[in-house]
Amino acid sequence: MDDVAPEGPPLEPAPRKPRKIFLLVGVVLAVALGVGLFTSEGTSKGSSSAPQVGRAVPAFTAANLNGSGQVHEPTTQGGRGTPSVLLFFGNWCPSCHAELPPLAATVRQQDQAGGALSTIHFIGVDSEDAQGTAKSFIKSSGVTFPVAYDPNTDILAGDFYFKGDPNAVFVNANGTINRIVYGDQLTPSSLTADEKALIPSGK
Repeated sequence: MDDVAPEGPPLEPAPRKPRKIFLLVGVVLAVALGVGLFTSEGTSKGSSSAPQVGRAVPAFTAANLNGSGQVHEPTTQGGRGTPSVLLFFGNWCPSCHAELPPLAATVRQQDQAGGALSTIHFIGVDSEDAQGTAKSFIKSSGVTFPVAYDPNTDILAGDFYFKGDPNAVFVNANGTINRIVYGDQLTPSSLTADEKALIPSGK
């Protein structure tokens, strides 16, 4: 009997070359995915949910680091009748050490002078600090207004979508956001100008 060679595995058909149209579609999808990932970096929610000028300020309640009790925003039910300014900072933030003391001094001067600006309610939000460190920073910076304790950035990042400090949010008497200032851009004069925009008479 003639020897019979063992059968090998069946031959696979040669791979088909991808068509140019499929390559083009793949490139477009990859670019779209990359853009989506880039624009959503650092946020856990959709950008449409982030606080914006004209929208209601996010409500929060937290322990007061600069006194007893708790800090609330809006400052009255529904935010009616009490304009407010939220200052976000932390001891770990180098820019905050330069920006906060002159702002705190301006708030003290306004309170002592009385008038329309003294009716604006200031709230600080200290994030990512140990409680003792936060209290020391508040005292050394001359802060006299209530400060919400936000060690886990629930307010900073969770409610306001900020990626760091400092930041400021100016809130109208009806509880809507008038202006958001990102980064260390505030000076005593710009703070006062933004405060006046919260008062109908502009005084």
